[in-house]
Amino acid sequence: MKTAITEMFGIKYPIICGAMMWLCKPKLCAAISNAGGMGNLTAGNYSTEDEFRDAIRETKKLTDKPFMVNVTILPSVHITAEHHKMFVRVCLEEKVAGLEISGTPLDKVVGKEYIGLLKKAGVKLFHKVGSVRHAVHAEKAGYDGIYAAGIEEGGHPLNDDVTSMVLTPRIAETVKIPVVTVGGIADGRTFAAALALGAQAVMMATRFVATQECEVHDNIKQELIKRQEYETALICKSIGLQGRAIKNKIVEEVLAVEAKGGGLEQLIPLIAGQRVKEAWECGYVDSAPMMMGQSVGLVKDIPTCKDLIERIVADAKADIERVRNIF
Repeated sequence: MKTAITEMFGIKYPIICGAMMWLCKPKLCAAISNAGGMGNLTAGNYSTEDEFRDAIRETKKLTDKPFMVNVTILPSVHITAEHHKMFVRVCLEEKVAGLEISGTPLDKVVGKEYIGLLKKAGVKLFHKVGSVRHAVHAEKAGYDGIYAAGIEEGGHPLNDDVTSMVLTPRIAETVKIPVVTVGGIADGRTFAAALALGAQAVMMATRFVATQECEVHDNIKQELIKRQEYETALICKSIGLQGRAIKNKIVEEVLAVEAKGGGLEQLIPLIAGQRVKEAWECGYVDSAPMMMGQSVGLVKDIPTCKDLIERIVADAKADIERVRNIF
């Protein structure tokens, strides 16, 4: 395959792993990159500079292929502005292949000069956005690409609530830098559809949880197979931190607190990162918000990352050929 993204990074397939707190660590990251896609190392998993730098270096030992690092700039109890600056500085020093920024634009948080420094170091800079206006800002600021995140995605979609089906072509027709579709991608059909809409790559996160290399309890993986596309909910809208999670007991509690007008103080104990970490490790499917997208309805098995990526590409080719034969 040949797209602007495969050319930019020298990868085989334009399939990128999305950021996932507590899950995007060296083993999964390297497995995806070794399979021909592009793995993700999520900076928020690490509290200190030494831990973060060690994770980058461990990933480099596991793969000689490119991988992305995510830095999410959203309100957090534990991750501070100093963490954000440290994450970017270490990525510069370690010369990672690419940096994905979620939330507030990097130039507004750590300064415009960092964009020039990243370019000089050869680190490609992408911003995950949910609107055309934010994509335009990123292009003007000097970013190298856009992640177009539709409302279907897990995590924190923009409250504009625009679907990937509309957002991808709108951004692709507006900016000149490459666009990656985020949200609703989990198989060959959705991959092919994103390319038809103008994307140069896709990002998947939920689908990569249900792989053999993902270090999460098997209860979680089996739960994803059971769940359907309608079994997610948008939470934390009332505090300006909209997130999509699989419906479970704790999500019902969060929605009940919001319905009664409860604020951040009441919600933090329910959505805290340590609660999520414990759930992933112990397989507690009801004790924490599982931030997953509607693509969970397309998860049917638990393959290796290599088998998954190769199957998606083969199926996409078959789907494209099938459509071509219609005309």
